[in-house]
Amino acid sequence: MEVFLGDGIFNSDGEIWKRQRKTASFEFSSKNLRDFSTVVFRRHALQLSQIVSHSADTREPIEMQDLFARLTLDSICKVGFGVELGVLSPSLPDNPFAIAFDNANVIVTMRFFDPFWKLKRLLNVGHEASLKKSAKVIDEFIYRVIHSRRSEIQDSRAFHKSDQLKPDLLSRFIELGEDPANQIHREDSQRYRTELYQSRTRYHCCHSFLVHIQMALHPDIAERVLEELKQFEESLVLGSLKNSIVADQRRLQRIISKVCRALDYETLGRLTYLHATLTETLRLYPAVPLDAKGVLDDDVTPDGTQLRRGGLVIYAPYCMGRMKFIWGQDVDQFKPERWLKDGTFQAVSPFKFTAFQAGPRICLGKDSAYLQMKMTAALLCRFFMFKLVPGHQVRYQMSNILAMAHGLKVIVTKRA
Repeated sequence: MEVFLGDGIFNSDGEIWKRQRKTASFEFSSKNLRDFSTVVFRRHALQLSQIVSHSADTREPIEMQDLFARLTLDSICKVGFGVELGVLSPSLPDNPFAIAFDNANVIVTMRFFDPFWKLKRLLNVGHEASLKKSAKVIDEFIYRVIHSRRSEIQDSRAFHKSDQLKPDLLSRFIELGEDPANQIHREDSQRYRTELYQSRTRYHCCHSFLVHIQMALHPDIAERVLEELKQFEESLVLGSLKNSIVADQRRLQRIISKVCRALDYETLGRLTYLHATLTETLRLYPAVPLDAKGVLDDDVTPDGTQLRRGGLVIYAPYCMGRMKFIWGQDVDQFKPERWLKDGTFQAVSPFKFTAFQAGPRICLGKDSAYLQMKMTAALLCRFFMFKLVPGHQVRYQMSNILAMAHGLKVIVTKRA
């Protein structure tokens, strides 16, 4: 995984990991970052709603997984790097960095199943040659952004006598890296550090499966989410929206914008059924279906299992989410109610619900991921209905994230 993740927080251990984790933990707990992320997620959710609304007007099928991937990539580039990638613009342009990132993600996964990948890398042929090109594109993009941000910070100090930083994470890490005591000044470390934030593009998978299961296959659950949204609607948007919202595109967008502005961190936190629905989606369709940890030294687990240096410890959140002895006899049912008690969301041990890992390596971006997913899901469920294109098959793609091999093609209609 080194060519893709380097010595970043996913792929390191010991002191290197501790330094990165400490810095990242501090930044992810920042209220400024949360407020900035909310603004970014809101803007991109509105952009997505405009594209979906246009599809409903034209009656043309739309590929939602691609849109969700664009949404999350645009969001993370803005929150993580402070740059506008623009892949979610109405023309849906291709972007070399986005293509390279997706390509590298798939090829790195194939290494786990190809016994000849090292030979192919040596000869620079096949997928390994493609991976080398993709890695170069990724490097060039990230280094360019780092250099640009450093220059902006230096110019701000020199000409404007200002130490105020931009709210994105890269600016914060550059600032922290200038302190020799932090030992976070190498560009490589900064580059791979950003993998933590880029990896949040994994959550476009949850968006896709949510639309497929909740909205397309289980409209009754979509109605429950819709009712919860309507309960807050009058107080949120200063008036009822009971009248038809599909009269014209311009009026619909005004209403969507009004609702979206009201969906802040606190409001979304009160949408417990929506939160339960997203969590149930992640139980059955975790973004990372399988995770492996390398054994550095001989060890013994608490139950007496012998671990040998050089081996692997593998756990599979996808399988764990389907085990009856963990979740009960109704494990195969898509049932958001399993997360609720008297209308209140009931969290379980992260060692049971492993979609975000557990222990010292539990995902730092968990709250931020939920924020974006709830923001997007609330708008889509409130204003649109989705139906799978007849004959479209939903199958898994071979990747280190749980994606759909053929995307998610749906027909969109507006809610009255």
